[in-house]
Amino acid sequence: MKYISTRGHAGQSEFCDILLGGLAPDGGLYLPVSYPRVERAELDAWRKLSYAGLAFEILSRFIGDIPAADLRGICERTYTADVYRHARAGDDPAQITPLHWLEPGGLGLLALSNGPTLAFKDMAMQLLGNLFEYVLEARGETINILGATSGDTGSAAEYAMRGKARVRVFMLSPHGKMSAFQRAQMYTLADANIFNIAVTGMFDEAQDIVKAVSGDASFKARHRIGAVNSINWARVAAQIVYYFKGYFAATAGNDEQVAFCVPSGNFGNICAGHIACRMGLPIARLILATNENDVLDEFFRTGVYRPRQAAETRVTSSPSMDISKASNFERFIYDLVGGDAEKLAGLWAEIEAGRAFDLSGTPYFARLPEFGFVSGCSAHADRLAAIRDVYARHGVTIDPHTADGMTVARCHAASLPAGVPLLVLETAQPAKFAAAIREALGHDPEIPTDLGALETLPQRVEVMAPDVEAIKAYIAART
Repeated sequence: MKYISTRGHAGQSEFCDILLGGLAPDGGLYLPVSYPRVERAELDAWRKLSYAGLAFEILSRFIGDIPAADLRGICERTYTADVYRHARAGDDPAQITPLHWLEPGGLGLLALSNGPTLAFKDMAMQLLGNLFEYVLEARGETINILGATSGDTGSAAEYAMRGKARVRVFMLSPHGKMSAFQRAQMYTLADANIFNIAVTGMFDEAQDIVKAVSGDASFKARHRIGAVNSINWARVAAQIVYYFKGYFAATAGNDEQVAFCVPSGNFGNICAGHIACRMGLPIARLILATNENDVLDEFFRTGVYRPRQAAETRVTSSPSMDISKASNFERFIYDLVGGDAEKLAGLWAEIEAGRAFDLSGTPYFARLPEFGFVSGCSAHADRLAAIRDVYARHGVTIDPHTADGMTVARCHAASLPAGVPLLVLETAQPAKFAAAIREALGHDPEIPTDLGALETLPQRVEVMAPDVEAIKAYIAART
């Protein structure tokens, strides 16, 4: 499998090269030359597989430069009950992503947050850590990871990379904008290869710094800069797996369809669902849920993609989606415009100049229904109501991002074809967002025993202005 840039000027690359590189040299995002198709017979065989076995079958369609036996071993080391040990009482840890029916056969929660940092980001990041270790050891190289997080990516990356001899992690986060638990997960790590930088601004400013540094070809090469944000194709590829696993858990046969509702700020999570659909997974609908930062919802309703400035980005009680520039959206628009890299580059030139683009009234916007997307947004009162409702009716506590998903899912449930189950992707465990849970339910969420003292530990973080040159100097002094 070869990879090309969405902007058309980077040539073709192998998987291991794009794994270490992040952004393409022309500023675009990597995608496979074509999406592999999954036949009905393969779906029948895959239905019986463990999560690790399913991950191998899917990832082997995208990874041609790692020997099959080695890739299988990486998947088996990654997806274990010991790594994904924070399952709810009564769940089978071996399932990795158990399905909880709230309304049997109708509405369910696909649990993706049983990993070490209690967030769905662990599903891909644990694999990424093992892939990095394998490739770097094989090549005798080191890498410096530069990333930005709105809450969960940072801790997932750091827990996946901590202690790895050939990797350093420099993680930017918005100063004071994450929950106390999220900050503690990142800033209490004492590993010598982990560096936390709290940027005095919003997530989008931190993300812009990552893109600017990655766009400086000389600096990137000199300091071996790599990426673990969802701009890294390997993360998207890993997330495809749980759409297949969720489908198998919700259906009895492969003539059935499933709908997924996905809380999404950076478009990476739902982009994986889009690719699963392109591969042939029978997905009836992909329902995108945002919070008050509704840039993506606005596009799917109107055809206008209008990223906001940092000053316009709202601080909400679902902070991991406080994003107004969706990095992965470029991959979907590339598919929407039929793989026309020149058209895509023109649209992103508008975005990079601080303007919107408008596809309403174009053949591209008219194509949207064939991709199965619908969308909606949720506000603070909605997510509190959803947390209360799910707890009252089902005795299950959900986090505020999953509550955004639940709110939007209920808005679209009636429009689904009869008999199609609707799965809401659980993005995090409620322990990470105690303030919102207390406001909604009047009590604290349950915290896993091994993480109970996390917020009392010493924290190590550097607070810096959102200054590209200053961040470069910080990195250069430590590499």
